[in-house]
Amino acid sequence: MGTPPLDATFAALADPTRRAILARLAHGEATVTELAEPFPISGPAITKHLKVLERAGLITRGRDAQWRPCRLNAAPLRDAARWIEHYRRFWEESFDRLDEYLSTLQAQPTRRRRRADGHR
Repeated sequence: MGTPPLDATFAALADPTRRAILARLAHGEATVTELAEPFPISGPAITKHLKVLERAGLITRGRDAQWRPCRLNAAPLRDAARWIEHYRRFWEESFDRLDEYLSTLQAQPTRRRRRADGHR
């Protein structure tokens, strides 16, 4: 049984090196060597990161003679953003309700508010 796409996307995004690689690819395609330059890790380690990104569908690797450019595929990020958006709305609604409640408390006379807080 394969990993659901959203799970693979979030697993790939969990690592800061992979997020940095995606950020670089957002500016245009790059070779493995170019992607590896800013990181103090081995070539095989970069290759492992690229394989995770490729399995998640976040990058594609082409072939142009000896040059093997990597390209960003943002479609899985769009799906993840949609999933997150649902929860952003949930939290905004929760904060709106909390704000309304706090406004109600602040509008009460000081004496009643102290009793509600347990003070006399």
